[in-house]
Amino acid sequence: MVRRKLLTGSLTFLVGAGLALAQSSRPLSTTGTAATQVLGKWSGDPERRNYTDGKWIEVRYGRPILRTRTNIFGKGPDYGKAACAGAPVWRAGANETTRLKTDAALVIGGKRIEPGEYSLFVDLKETGWTLIVSNQPYQRSYNEEEKVATWGAYNYDKKYDIVRVPMTMLTPQVSVDQFTIGFADVTENSGKLVMAWEKTAAAVGFTASQ
Repeated sequence: MVRRKLLTGSLTFLVGAGLALAQSSRPLSTTGTAATQVLGKWSGDPERRNYTDGKWIEVRYGRPILRTRTNIFGKGPDYGKAACAGAPVWRAGANETTRLKTDAALVIGGKRIEPGEYSLFVDLKETGWTLIVSNQPYQRSYNEEEKVATWGAYNYDKKYDIVRVPMTMLTPQVSVDQFTIGFADVTENSGKLVMAWEKTAAAVGFTASQ
């Protein structure tokens, strides 16, 4: 009986330790992907339709969670400071640099972006957000010795900016718990890139071409 209790206690401890390790190894901010397709064509009859020749637009980013925090962006002179965590601009998410990959040429804020991969940042101001599209090199894993390539928004240098465009500010009807990037109002060749967290959201329009 004593041996059985010892075994049961040991198993309980091991299972509990395993769960604790599993939970602690999970990142606080998960990785997310927002994606859409444009410039394609639907063909076929209503029951067997095919979408062909579409061009992908994809954003890969870290998704921080509120975890009961409120007023996440702050206000007044401190607006955006906590989100930026010491960087000059916000990484638009968490962890590594937020990346935009597009198979189509995009026009954002009147400027053409060729197909390829870019970094996204946001200049946070209480009066409005500014979306930044940049071709600055970025780090796939953090290296504190690196002084040029970004990790998140650390090392950000505006000389690499391709586009800086004001975003349209929106107010969600609910509190968005996990930071979310998505696409809205998408047509054959246009749409909006939308970011939302807590009670703040912002959008910017784009058009796409071959």
